[in-house]
Amino acid sequence: VHAVTITKPFWLGKTEVTQGQWSAVMGNNPSNFKGDDRPVEEVSWEDAMDYCRKLTDRERAAGRLPDGYEYTLPTEAQWEYACRAGTTGDYAGELASMGWYDGNSGNTTHPVGQKQANPWGLADMHGNVWEWCLDRYGSYVSGAVNDPRGAASGTIRVNRGGSWINTAANCRSADRSGFSPGNRNYLLGFRLALSAVR
Repeated sequence: VHAVTITKPFWLGKTEVTQGQWSAVMGNNPSNFKGDDRPVEEVSWEDAMDYCRKLTDRERAAGRLPDGYEYTLPTEAQWEYACRAGTTGDYAGELASMGWYDGNSGNTTHPVGQKQANPWGLADMHGNVWEWCLDRYGSYVSGAVNDPRGAASGTIRVNRGGSWINTAANCRSADRSGFSPGNRNYLLGFRLALSAVR
């Protein structure tokens, strides 16, 4: 446990990116569990970053993007800060009310936003699909830190939030996992961040 300070403003998507949102930008739908309002899955970290670049280009060209910002994946610190939403427990509320996990999912993803949002209005932070983060997976630093960006080297990228197939423990606000950036499976999706260009 250590103190993290986030000094740069950012926005985070209210839900995971849906298959409909993905298809509108990428022109395909790689997901195993089909449904426009379900989270897109079977997307790698590299795929998610490609989506972010294409969306940034489209929105900037249309004049809808604030100056100095881009769409990207959240850092691990941004993700956990937003997931906790000022709470200090294992979850931002009662898990069964907030997330789809092995205890209530019926072994499938579900349309986004059906469960109770956290205190900041963000839905599906617990369960449904693991969410890619920008950072490389590594050990946390000891002591206070500003705007951490994960490990300086390595290939594994961070995933947060747990999924429809995981236990309650995997859906905790503090739980973390990691996959190769080229990995695609039906547990993996992502959520957009709108962040200041670094």
